[in-house]
Amino acid sequence: MFYVKIKTILIHCQNIRQYSKPINKFKPPWNILFFGTDNFSLPTLQALNYRYAQNDIISKLEVVTTTKNKPNVIYQFASKEKLKIHSWPINAMNGFHIGLVVSFGYLIPQSIINSFPLGMLNVHASLLPRWRGAAPIIHAIANGDGTTGITIMTVKPKHFDVGNIVRQESVAITDDMVLPELYKLLADIGSSVLIDELYKLPENIYSAKSQPHIGITLAPKVTIAFSHINWNTMTAIQIYNLSRALHDLFPLRTKWGDIVLKLYNIKLCTTENTNNKSIQPGMMYYDKITKFLKIQCCDGNWISVATVGIPNKRMMSASDFNNGFLKKAEQEKRILT
Repeated sequence: MFYVKIKTILIHCQNIRQYSKPINKFKPPWNILFFGTDNFSLPTLQALNYRYAQNDIISKLEVVTTTKNKPNVIYQFASKEKLKIHSWPINAMNGFHIGLVVSFGYLIPQSIINSFPLGMLNVHASLLPRWRGAAPIIHAIANGDGTTGITIMTVKPKHFDVGNIVRQESVAITDDMVLPELYKLLADIGSSVLIDELYKLPENIYSAKSQPHIGITLAPKVTIAFSHINWNTMTAIQIYNLSRALHDLFPLRTKWGDIVLKLYNIKLCTTENTNNKSIQPGMMYYDKITKFLKIQCCDGNWISVATVGIPNKRMMSASDFNNGFLKKAEQEKRILT
């Protein structure tokens, strides 16, 4: 405990030495180099470009993005607005006060960070230190979090999402909120908050606080494997949350014998009318009243599925799946794995 306190004091003193003298001499309007690649970055670049046109808080705005593959939305917007574009990777840049990073996805070397007198600020889509990593929004929804938010932090080299916290804003995650909805909400809030912080430079950088050492969770990039349902370990609410988290990204997947099924439009069941009350995770039946496929989870609760996908066949309603496949199978073989 004593060591931790001494280390904290030393870090604070280091921050004072780093920021107190050099940055206080800088005043707005700011010369800004923006780093971004995707739709989460776009609202911030749009807001920065609007302020740049007003010429009140921003006097220079240029963009760093990836250009190897198909032009991304940041490249397209910057080209349309005639902003100067730098292709990543870049060398140390001169002529800018600060670098702003939003959903960039690349570690930025110390040499580049040091080329900005005010350093760099990053917008991250979680309340750090919870959900450090590439997919914080997905992991927040999948884990049933009721609250998330955005963090404005300083950028440090070698590791993602470990910088000092400049500001945080909380956002409620409602029970039925899906990935695209929360994604857009956080992108818009992050943009607004970052613009507001430009008016508080450089004092807000000097007063930034280190992240807590407790409550750290990781949010690595997700793959298709993340969408597979384990009926023996996942409860109904966990499966429902996973479907919300991957909405419009990946459908949830499961196996029926040797067939991989894709499940769409998943909902929680408040009631179910089967007479079989035993807990048999993965057991499914077709409900003629609701016209949904219903599947039992490991906690004895059920989910409903409106649409099913089968390889090399068109997506089909639960009714069509029942008529074409399910009702032809024996009862004991109507189990998903």
